[in-house]
Amino acid sequence: MRLVDACVECVTEIAAAPRQVWELVSDISTSARHSPELQEVEWLDGAEGPVVGACFSGRNRNSGLGEWRTVSRIAQVSQERVFQWEVVRFNDRRHGEPLAVWTYTLEPLEGGSGTRLRHGMRFGSARGPVHEFVERHPDREEQIVDGRLALLRTGIEQTLAGVKAEAEAEV
Repeated sequence: MRLVDACVECVTEIAAAPRQVWELVSDISTSARHSPELQEVEWLDGAEGPVVGACFSGRNRNSGLGEWRTVSRIAQVSQERVFQWEVVRFNDRRHGEPLAVWTYTLEPLEGGSGTRLRHGMRFGSARGPVHEFVERHPDREEQIVDGRLALLRTGIEQTLAGVKAEAEAEV
């Protein structure tokens, strides 16, 4: 896969109402509890919750890339339907182009039996570390992108499993 087309999305079905699932996915600490890469999060600039434009920082770590920090800006909040944030450059967090876009999408299951939860990521329009690495190694673009997407898929699957376990434990 080429970098311009790179995205990953996973889905799970949860035996809990969209309202319950929403409470978990719209809480930025939930992803940090379950993701193997995202280690901790913290609201910035006095923000206390998920509203469009609010920013939060994240500390990430994996064995191949080491440790790094991110800043994210809430891009979309549609109660019990969509929670989306953009990873942006720290100095340009209010108006900068996204390096990556992360989304949770909730859909009620037929008959009120639960929630279908999708979680995914696509690379944004801003140039980031993956773009720079691909530019240094253009002959390995597919290998680099496929490798990063595989790591992200594993992390997304673990995060969804954790959200599912939490939501179903509350039922």
